[in-house]
Amino acid sequence: MAAKAAFDELWGASRGKAARPGLEALATWLGDTPPGEFDRRQQAAETAFRTLGITFNVYGDDEAAERIIPFDIVPRIFTDREWARLSAGLEQRVRAINAFIEDVYGPRRILADGVVPADIVLGNPQFCVAVAGARPPHGVYAHICGIDLVRTGPEDFHVLEDNARTPSGVSYMLENREAMLRLCPELFDILPVRPVDSYPELLRDTLHSVAPPGARDPRGVLLTPGHYNSAFYEHSFLADNMGIELVEGSDLEVDDDIVWMRTIEGRVRVDVIYRRIDDDFLDPLVFRRDSMLGVPGLMAAYLAGNVTLANAPGTGIADDKAIYSYMPEIVRYYTGEEVKLPNVETWRCREPEALRYTLDNLDKLVVKLVDGSGGYGMLVGPTASKNEIERFRAALEAEPHRYIAQPTLALSTVPTLTDSGLAPRHVDFRPFVLTGADGVTIVPGGLTRVALREGSLVVNSSQGGGTKDSFVLAPGKEPA
Repeated sequence: MAAKAAFDELWGASRGKAARPGLEALATWLGDTPPGEFDRRQQAAETAFRTLGITFNVYGDDEAAERIIPFDIVPRIFTDREWARLSAGLEQRVRAINAFIEDVYGPRRILADGVVPADIVLGNPQFCVAVAGARPPHGVYAHICGIDLVRTGPEDFHVLEDNARTPSGVSYMLENREAMLRLCPELFDILPVRPVDSYPELLRDTLHSVAPPGARDPRGVLLTPGHYNSAFYEHSFLADNMGIELVEGSDLEVDDDIVWMRTIEGRVRVDVIYRRIDDDFLDPLVFRRDSMLGVPGLMAAYLAGNVTLANAPGTGIADDKAIYSYMPEIVRYYTGEEVKLPNVETWRCREPEALRYTLDNLDKLVVKLVDGSGGYGMLVGPTASKNEIERFRAALEAEPHRYIAQPTLALSTVPTLTDSGLAPRHVDFRPFVLTGADGVTIVPGGLTRVALREGSLVVNSSQGGGTKDSFVLAPGKEPA
């Protein structure tokens, strides 16, 4: 797919002749800034990111285990009208996700009514039998969701994935904004950009709001797998900015179904744990017995209602890609409303007709593992080699239920600095949706990921992608 055919976030369909309404100031800034100045600022950004240690780890890459995430200083912009539409759709979707999780671990009405096949839920590896029948404080399961969006036209936004387990990337949203404020302050004079710096405070308030009843002054901690995790920088950043302790499993212990944190001044009770550890490693007494990352007895404390885990164990069932394919029906079932943010067209390869279509069109489709993430376990047909296609064909024929397929969309582009100057590069967008006892909160921003290679549709940092700041313009204010 050629980048020229895609909708551009700045130019729309004008191909660089006229900026979209409301974005003229950015176009003027791009035209007035000398190329050498762009290069200087880009290099300054890279130096700052390296100095601050804004890194991510790549599993299986021995030569570059820890990398600086590439950052591009040309922002992606949402108008206030676009953001209002997205916010309404995101809130609707996350309300439905929480209702779905509560239902499938409770009465299972949606399965009894035949809206979603029972086997696709109850036989799913992400279905956590250990929490069936349990209800977390305030009935909130997915406290933090990262909903991946793509755009293919002026009014065409689609949900690409729902990330309801331990979504990453919000630290880059915040660090990108800090870099832009420092390196391109004039943009904030000519554009009415809404701030995002309240996110850590909102996250802390969200976590405290769902503390167990009786916790008058809740104590929260962030549980990390440790330095070797790909998102360790983010874990450290968020704990520091929320003003809570960053702990590993060995820092916690459970006594009589109460979670305690060891400190040099003695044990301190813990009420809320923002866990960044997958379900399988949370508690060796319940899940993987060889886990050295979790806390023995943690699930007993959770099931006793003495500690809140965010996100709750078992939320992974909502971001499985096979479940994703039913999200429009799930949204309608629980909200009684039409879907405000549609899915990308999806073929479930477990269905014979869909499998046949997928096998016949592998060179045109994107094929994904239903439980994959990070760009791993994925085939991008138009750019894949014959060997890669044949390898996926064999995998599909052996275990079709493990895959879905989607069309190769013409993802929107944003002008991006390249070795040959500004050029369009494809992007997606991950906003972060918080759900607490008092409802849903969405900071006006998110993480824009950009595929740095010309024509590439793969934006994951683990696959060579970078990031951009995401500007949301204030309502009722015209750019200068």
